[in-house]
Amino acid sequence: QVQLVESGGGLVQAGDSLRLSCAASGRTFSRYAMAWFRQVPVKEREFVAWISWAGSSTYYADSVKGRFPISRDNAKNTVYLQMNSLKPEDTAVYYCAAGPLPVRTATGYDYWGQGTQVTVSS
Repeated sequence: QVQLVESGGGLVQAGDSLRLSCAASGRTFSRYAMAWFRQVPVKEREFVAWISWAGSSTYYADSVKGRFPISRDNAKNTVYLQMNSLKPEDTAVYYCAAGPLPVRTATGYDYWGQGTQVTVSS
């Protein structure tokens, strides 16, 4: 069992930066691929980025590529999403997720955090 807790969301202006953190419980964090997804009302959860178990591989949605680097610190059981050059269309609830394989589909992840709201004003 893995418990995930996101933090770092907030209200910012377009062009600003935020760093989201996701702290995981348990001793097996390094066995999980980690990902970030986001969701706005009445839309499906959207893939943002994933990172492999040791952090050697990453993959991004086209909408955030070059702006939102994902990273992890296995010693701290934490995954990060650095959000740069934020746009109003980045407004969403952001979720971190843990699963056995790094994939782009939400169904591939077994554990989810509660989400953190990111709001970007124009």
